[in-house]
Amino acid sequence: MNENELYKELGVLTKDKSRWEENIPYVESLLDHTSEKIRAKALWLLGEMGLEYPQGVKNAVPAIASFCDSTSPLLRERAVNALGRIGRGDYRLIEPYWPNMFRFANDAEPKVRLSFIWASENIATNTPDIYEGHMEIFAKLLSDEVDQVRMEAPEIFRVLGKRRPQFVRPYIETLRKNSETDPNRVVRIHSAGAIKATGLA
Repeated sequence: MNENELYKELGVLTKDKSRWEENIPYVESLLDHTSEKIRAKALWLLGEMGLEYPQGVKNAVPAIASFCDSTSPLLRERAVNALGRIGRGDYRLIEPYWPNMFRFANDAEPKVRLSFIWASENIATNTPDIYEGHMEIFAKLLSDEVDQVRMEAPEIFRVLGKRRPQFVRPYIETLRKNSETDPNRVVRIHSAGAIKATGLA
């Protein structure tokens, strides 16, 4: 099976959740594939599988985490995404790797910074308390030079604002300023939404 055929097969599998649990070992085996495109797809799919079947991907987590050190921005992005989804399913599975994820807030590649925020939102959905004391890292991303990152940054404040508004309280004024003055319309909307989620507006 060539790369395109295999990628198409994985696309079909992605849509058929009834086959996910039994195919976890197969998808995990593709982390060793020669094609970066296939490895990236496998990482993404394992993350989705891990949200549904956290214990099923338990043995794959170290291999997934190893891609966080990849020189490929795409593979770093997908590895961080996967840890976020699995961590939403069961934080304990990714706990050993969680502290090291914060380095991606400063990754040179904007898509990796974006994925770090998105992964953190996923983890914080069910395990919010671990983010106490780490909010300043996300606050810096509110002024990221790249629009896509700034668009996503308020969303971690929205997620935590619903669950632990006290974590977000020190950043209300920054969010309010962004909601009124950021040149990007989506940033303004997301910033306002984060404030509203806290109930502190």
